[in-house]
Amino acid sequence: MATSTTNARPEQAEPGGDGPARRIATLLHLADVKGAPYAFIAPFFVIFAAFSFYPLVYTSWISLHRVELATLDVMEWVAFDNYVDLWNDSRFWNALQNTITIGVISTVPQLLMALGLAHLLNYRMRGSLFFRVASLVPYATSVGAAALVFTMLFERDFGMINWALGSVGLDPVNWEADKWPAQVAISTIVIWRWTGYNALLYLAAMQAIPADRYEAAAIDGASRWKQFTNVTVPGIRSTIVFTVVLSTIGATQLFGEPLIFGQGPNGVTGGADNQYQTLGLLLYEEGWKNYQMGRSATVAWAMFLLLVLVFVAQRLIKRLRARTS
Repeated sequence: MATSTTNARPEQAEPGGDGPARRIATLLHLADVKGAPYAFIAPFFVIFAAFSFYPLVYTSWISLHRVELATLDVMEWVAFDNYVDLWNDSRFWNALQNTITIGVISTVPQLLMALGLAHLLNYRMRGSLFFRVASLVPYATSVGAAALVFTMLFERDFGMINWALGSVGLDPVNWEADKWPAQVAISTIVIWRWTGYNALLYLAAMQAIPADRYEAAAIDGASRWKQFTNVTVPGIRSTIVFTVVLSTIGATQLFGEPLIFGQGPNGVTGGADNQYQTLGLLLYEEGWKNYQMGRSATVAWAMFLLLVLVFVAQRLIKRLRARTS
């Protein structure tokens, strides 16, 4: 009996089958789709970890040791002794008080003036672009140049401020040696540099408010002042909170203005009697004048914890007001 045979051929994978090449292509596609977003944001986290997170952790580690600037590789474990010493140090409390007072004196007038300036720039007037650009000039000026100019203005013997006071019959003021005049002078530098910057932030927020709100307020008979208080301020409340946060951080880290205002060795100590020494200056004095990097790191962490406490208190107050309203 004859039997028919068929030629056996090996099976071939179809182009759309589950061959090895197809599986590799699928894995590469999934990696591209799911991994691309992480690749795009990875540079930010790498930079943040290298220049923000790591220094923060390393600073906290140094604050638990006795470390000198000349021998950074030699550390003596002291646990929380640096924090206890800082708590009992009168210079720390003096610097904290100066930081708070200078921060209040500079921040409150600065934000109020910025709000008024933004309100004026929000109206159509000739040369509005020029005034908007001019308001950014102080911000673009370096802190060194601004502090030097204002130091000359507040100079005791030949300063223009004392000359103006003398022209109206007032006695000259020793702006650097006296506590409150020195803090007012430093606050003036901060106000001059940052008012225009905050004004432009407020202006951008004001221009985002719908015009029909002002039209409705005008139809109801609201004056310009009523429109400002009932429409403009509530409309930019989030921006106001943002500038308050930025100003609080800036006031806590205040360093360049009082350092240059001291005109020499007294700049680091905040005057002969530490009358305007801030936490930033105290940090610099401990680390680069007294060579105690452990204590300097402790001051840095005290500044960080101070900001955390301020923001926690702000959130608690906001929640309490929301519950009572």
